[in-house]
Amino acid sequence: MQIKSADFIISNTDYKLCPKANKAEYAFIGRSNVGKSSLINLITEKKHLAKISRKPGKTQLINHFLINKQWYLVDLPGYGYATVSKTLKEEFQKIIFSYLENRGNLMYLFVLLDCRHKPQKIDLEFMQWLGKKQIPFVMIFTKIDKLGKTALKKKIENYKTEMLKQWGELPQCFYTSTLKRVGDREILDFIEKTNLLFTS
Repeated sequence: MQIKSADFIISNTDYKLCPKANKAEYAFIGRSNVGKSSLINLITEKKHLAKISRKPGKTQLINHFLINKQWYLVDLPGYGYATVSKTLKEEFQKIIFSYLENRGNLMYLFVLLDCRHKPQKIDLEFMQWLGKKQIPFVMIFTKIDKLGKTALKKKIENYKTEMLKQWGELPQCFYTSTLKRVGDREILDFIEKTNLLFTS
C-alpha cells in the first residue's frame, strides 16, 4: 500500500465523539516511550503526524487520522510509566478501555512492545484483557535495531514462551525499527488485506 494522504481528523477523550464508524480502523497502543509516535510517522511517511516527545506519556487523547481517504489510524494514550498522577492514569485507562470496548469498526489493535525488555506484567495483563474481551490484536516488537540478531532472537523467543503460558496460540507479530525503516511495509500490507474484510 502506498500512502497518498494522512490527515488529522479529531482528538478527544470520548469514543462517542469519534468519527462515524463507516471505515476500517486500526489503533496503536503501548507503554510510554515504546516508540509509538515514531512508528506511526514512519508508516504514514509524515515526520510530524504523531507528536514525538522525550517526556513519556505525551499522547493523552484518542487521535484519529484518515489515511488515503479510506481508513482510520488511531493513536491511543500510552500506558505504564507516564509521569502523571494516579488520577490521570486512571482517566487514561477509562478513555482507552471505553474506546476499545465500544468502537465497532476497530479491525485490529496494534500492541507495541520494546524488544529490549523482558515481558512486562502490565503488557501481559493488558493482552489477557484484550483476549477476554475478544478484541483482535497483533503484537509489534519495536526498536529491533537496538539488539544484535542473536540477542533479538532470544528476547523474542522468551517473550513468546511467556505468552504461550496463557495463550493457546500467539497473535500475529511484526518486528520494527523506525531508525532502519524496518517493518512498516509489512504492517501496511497487513492493513491493506484486512481492509478488504471490512463491511460498514
